[in-house]
Amino acid sequence: MDGSASRISVHDLAVGYGGHTVQSGIDVEIGSAEIFAIVGGSGSGKSTVLKTMIGLLPPISGRVLFDGAALSDRVNEGPPPFGVLFQSGALWTSMTVLENVMLPMDLHAYSIPAARAELARFKLSLVGLADDEDRYPASLSGGMRKRAALARALALDPHVLFLDEPSAGLDPSASRRLDDLILTLREGLGITVVIVTHELDSLYTIANRMMFLDADEHRPIAIGPPSELATSSNSEKVRDFLHRRRPSSSELASSGHAS
Repeated sequence: MDGSASRISVHDLAVGYGGHTVQSGIDVEIGSAEIFAIVGGSGSGKSTVLKTMIGLLPPISGRVLFDGAALSDRVNEGPPPFGVLFQSGALWTSMTVLENVMLPMDLHAYSIPAARAELARFKLSLVGLADDEDRYPASLSGGMRKRAALARALALDPHVLFLDEPSAGLDPSASRRLDDLILTLREGLGITVVIVTHELDSLYTIANRMMFLDADEHRPIAIGPPSELATSSNSEKVRDFLHRRRPSSSELASSGHAS
């Protein structure tokens, strides 16, 4: 990935808790409109890396830059440069779907108050929930809650989306619809997506590249297109992980289809 085209630059990042290093030596450039997956076995630190990248955890060392600027340098420049879809969706149950999507706009004084409801309705239309704005999260299916949370992540028109296990708890059909939606949003908005996932169907379908975090070595041991790594990675561990479900011949032929 050409560093000059990078939307996110991660330099020698080490992450962990209480002085305990979970992953280190993370160096990667993530491009504009790229879908980049963070994968690895259980306990490898996928969510820890994501939380550090979005500023919920301080790094042990290293830095993360968004369009060349550290997150701490952008605090006074307006809304954050990214939106986040958490694994649980994290919708406020006492608020309607529309109110949930408007909440980031209210917190960051985004746009003028009179325009926020219409902006929120537009975000809901992007995820196929235009007719559900007055419903409460408890009345939605699991897939609809994820889409509502995705609309909220888009509320401030970010250049980057972070998605933490977006398919968790969804049936295969809902998971496929969410994958299609992520691809549509990337194509339509030119947005960069960083996704933590263990779902190989999603990985092969939407990811341009992936980074495999090794739980034993506490560092990334492979970065590249999933279907290429499935056949040519130097690491048997990576190949075995990716062959839990083998890609079809068409997927192998279209490796990097969205690059």
